[in-house]
Amino acid sequence: MTTKARVLALVTAALVLSLPLAAGAQTSASLSATEIEAGGTMTITGQIEPGSDLYIAIASQQDFACKDTEGTYETKKLKKAADKGSFTVDTRIPALYYVLTNNSAPFGKTIDKKYGGPSFMSGLYKTTMFKLNKWGELGSLAEAMLGPIKDEQQWNMFRYTHENKYGINVVTKEQSKRGKITIFARSILTQSENYWDKDTEISLNKETGEFTATFKTYRHVAPDSEFDVYVNGAQVDSFNVAGKGFWLSKAYRYMNPLWIIIGAILVGAYFSMIGAAGGMLMAAFQILVVRTSSPVGIDAVNVLKPSNIALTLFSPLGSFYRYAVVERRVAWPVGLSFGVGIAIGSIFLGKYVAQFVDMKAYKEWLAVLVVLMGFKTIQELMPAAMEKRKNIKNMVKKFNSEVAKAKAEGRSAEMGKIEPVKTGIMDYRFKFWGEEFSINPLLFGIIGLFIGIVSRTFGIGGGFLLVPTMTSLGGLPMYVAVPISLIGTSFSSIGSFIGYLSVGYLPDLWLFGAIIIGGFVGGSLGSRLQKLFSEKTLKIVLAVTLFFLFFRFFKIEVWI
Repeated sequence: MTTKARVLALVTAALVLSLPLAAGAQTSASLSATEIEAGGTMTITGQIEPGSDLYIAIASQQDFACKDTEGTYETKKLKKAADKGSFTVDTRIPALYYVLTNNSAPFGKTIDKKYGGPSFMSGLYKTTMFKLNKWGELGSLAEAMLGPIKDEQQWNMFRYTHENKYGINVVTKEQSKRGKITIFARSILTQSENYWDKDTEISLNKETGEFTATFKTYRHVAPDSEFDVYVNGAQVDSFNVAGKGFWLSKAYRYMNPLWIIIGAILVGAYFSMIGAAGGMLMAAFQILVVRTSSPVGIDAVNVLKPSNIALTLFSPLGSFYRYAVVERRVAWPVGLSFGVGIAIGSIFLGKYVAQFVDMKAYKEWLAVLVVLMGFKTIQELMPAAMEKRKNIKNMVKKFNSEVAKAKAEGRSAEMGKIEPVKTGIMDYRFKFWGEEFSINPLLFGIIGLFIGIVSRTFGIGGGFLLVPTMTSLGGLPMYVAVPISLIGTSFSSIGSFIGYLSVGYLPDLWLFGAIIIGGFVGGSLGSRLQKLFSEKTLKIVLAVTLFFLFFRFFKIEVWI
C-alpha cells in the first residue's frame, strides 16, 4: 500500500469512529436539583439529536438479585420465579427503575386488565395497564436505551418484578392499585391520561432536539436513595432522594406512629366488643392507611402479619382485667381448651398450610364458611330460634331490665357473672344471669386446632371463627363468647408470633410498638363499651362483620 493510500485509510477510519461521538456530543441534560424529598418532582432538561425520540432511564443505584434475599420463604419462591421467568438468581436489576419517553410503543402497549372476584371468574372489574413487551419485541434501538439493563435476562426479571404481584411486593415495592388489588408497577412513563402516567410531563421539540421531562418520585422511596439518569443510552447525572417524615425501616413507609396508635385504638375497641375481625381490620388499616411494605427482598406480608399480631394479642390483654377480674364472665375451661388447640394449630401446623396450600382456594372455602356463619347468626335472632333457646331469651330480658333500671337510677349497668355448676373435660356447665348453659371444652379444643391454622396463615387472631362457633354451635350468649374468644386469640397470636420468629421474620418495631399501645388502650375501652349494647345488636354487628369478610375473601369488595 502506498503512503497516500495509507493516509487516506487512516482519515477514513477516523471519520467513521467519530460518527457516534459526534452524535453523543448532541446529547446533554441537566437536573432541576441534586436532591429532592421522597415523593418530590424532578425535572430534566437538555438536548438530543434532532429528529430522535426521547428515552430517559432513571435507575436506583440500589440493585437486587434473587440470591440477595434473607427470607426463608422468599428464597424458595424467587428461585422458582427465576426458573419460570427465564432469568437466574444472579440476575441483577435496579430496585426502582423507570423509562420516560415520548414514544412508549417499542416497550409495550396499554391493555385491558380484569381484577377482583373469586378465582373461578376472570375478574369482576376492569381497568387498564401497560403490558411490557418481551425482549425480542423491543427492537435494537429500544434495547440500547435501557441504561443499566443490558440483556434479556435482566429485562425478563424486570418484567417479572413489575407485572407479578409477588415480584412487586418483594422487589419493586411501588404498586399501581385499584382499591387494595395490585395491578402492576410503574415502569414506562409518558405524558397521557392513563392513571400510571399522572404527574409525568414530557415536552420534545424534534426539530431542535430540545426537551423537558418532569417525573414524580415514589412517595415511599427509602431515605438517601441515589438514582442515576440516562438520556438516550448515555449516563448524564445522578440525584439523591431524601427522606420525608418518620421512616419505618422494616415497614418501608413514611408514617407518623401517632396515626397508627389512633387506628389501633379504634380497631382494638371494636375487636374487644365483638371478639372478632380485629386482625382482619388491622390488616386492612395497614394495607390502606399505613400501606405496610418491607425491605427489598422480603415479601410485604412477612412484615405485615407479625406486626398485625400485636393487635390480636394486646387488645385482649387490655380488656382482660375487666372481663375476667371485675365482671368475672370468663368461662375458663372453654377458653383454655380453645387456647391450647389454637396454639398447637398455629405453632406446629399452620406453617405447612402457609407454604403448601393454594391460598386462593383456601380463602374462598373460608369465605363460604364465614357467610354460612353469618346467615346462621342472623337466623338465631329470629323469634322461632329465640323460643328454642329459652336460656338466652331469659338472659336478654334480665339484662335489658338491669339496663333500664340502671338508667333510671343514673348509674352504669351491672353485668352478670359466670357461676360454675359442673366442670369436666367434655361437660362444662355454668349459670349466667341465673340461666344455665353447657358446652364441651374438648370439642372446642379440637375446633381450635383448625382456627390456629387459619390464624397462622393469615396473621390474624381467628376470632371471626371463634365467636360464631360458640354462639351457633355452643349456644352461648355474646357476653360470654367474646371473653372466651379473646383468650383464644391471645393464644393464637402468641403461637403465630413464635412461628414467624422461628423462621426469621421480625415486625417493624415502631409499627409493632404503636399497635401494642393502641390495641391495649382500645381493648380497655371496648370492654367498657360492650355492655352498652344489647345481645341482638352485638349479633347484628357480628353478622355484618362476617358478610364483610365473605366479600373480602372473594375479592368482591376491592375498596375496603
